[in-house]
Amino acid sequence: MKRTLAKHFQQMNPAMIIIYAYLVADLLGTLLLSLRVSSSGGPVSIINALFTATSALCVTGLTVVDVGTTYTVFGKSVIMALMEIGGLGVMTFSVLFFLFLGRGFSMRGRWIINESFTATPVRSVTGLLRSIFLFTVIVEAAGAVLLFLEWRKEMSAPAALFAGVFHSVSAFCNAGLSLFDTSFVRYRGSILLNAVICSLIVLGGIGFPVIYEFISRARRIRTRTRTALSLHTRTVLATTLILILSGTALVFILERNNQIAGLSLKESILASLFQSITARTAGFNTLDVGSLTVATLFILIILMFVGASPGSCGGGIKTTSLVVLVAILNDRIRGRHSASIFKRTLPDETVSKALSIFILAVMTVTVGIVFLLITQPAPPRESFLTYVFETVSAFGTVGLSMGITPALTVVGKLIVIMIMLSGRVGLLTVAYVVTSRRVVAPYRYAEEKIMIG
Repeated sequence: MKRTLAKHFQQMNPAMIIIYAYLVADLLGTLLLSLRVSSSGGPVSIINALFTATSALCVTGLTVVDVGTTYTVFGKSVIMALMEIGGLGVMTFSVLFFLFLGRGFSMRGRWIINESFTATPVRSVTGLLRSIFLFTVIVEAAGAVLLFLEWRKEMSAPAALFAGVFHSVSAFCNAGLSLFDTSFVRYRGSILLNAVICSLIVLGGIGFPVIYEFISRARRIRTRTRTALSLHTRTVLATTLILILSGTALVFILERNNQIAGLSLKESILASLFQSITARTAGFNTLDVGSLTVATLFILIILMFVGASPGSCGGGIKTTSLVVLVAILNDRIRGRHSASIFKRTLPDETVSKALSIFILAVMTVTVGIVFLLITQPAPPRESFLTYVFETVSAFGTVGLSMGITPALTVVGKLIVIMIMLSGRVGLLTVAYVVTSRRVVAPYRYAEEKIMIG
């Protein structure tokens, strides 16, 4: 029996392995959060435990209950562990576990890790994972210490330390789950908190391929070997900077007569910058999302849909997919049949992957919106934007909400759960399938044109 299961596992498609790994982790988290020891009041219902576990594992941040008051220290620790596992990836922890036991891992596991964390294959996958894990621990520890110093002024040392660790993990993993019922609204004027949380979000969102490249370059400083940044890193850094700055400027302009009207210039800039960064998949907020202008909400929807970068803790279609789509459009308009970025031609495989991810994303969001509108009790016309915002937030694993999450029906919660899983696992699966499968058809059908446009 064991041999049969092992053989079946070895023959399983890597995409299915990822799906099963997330489902097992999700069910285990649900079981732990439904235990009496996890909640401070009465036991949490299975559907609410499943929703919270999925939100933490998919690093989304949407909640149907107040995390800070509903769960005990044990429950919050379970949520924190799920955020860490979801942020770095279930397969990453699986491989690290086998390495800890002194066992190697298969070529299939090596391929999955390479596809997850590097733009080009590396010789030592073990070294790659150790670098990523060590970087994560150092960054989260530094963030926890700085947040501890911020909250030590108003909390006891143990409470401030736990809050610092929880929010540092949540920020770096782009989860967006907070122990405060209003997220960071009351801290929008704190330079230290804004700087720490924003830095953690950006570091967790630019992707481990970029981080690993900078780590490798730092190691080569001793040998004085200089190499140009890879196309992937240049694309990610440029796109991230453009999205952050443009998002900040738009939020500042669109909210100048609304939510930031009565704030000082410092708080207005901090709030605009924070909301621009967190909308890319983190889910924290220093402004009341439900009171933002319609134009601002639409900008946030776009940012949530794009999301973070490949190989990161965040979701969305990813920054590089956006750039590839723009490159395709630009080159097609100019009459070119290829797509190029920074004077480099992109492989057809990359173009196909970007198009597949974009199409899947649009389909998932569309279906999610339709089902939410159908299943929820007679939503008024003006709430259409609310459900669009909720769906994109769930798909992009962001966690921002206009306030309807706790009011969802059981069916609505199940729909959002599936959207969150699709946003976190579905896109990864499509990326692996498109990358790994190269089927050469033995024939081609006769060509015939159709009208376009």
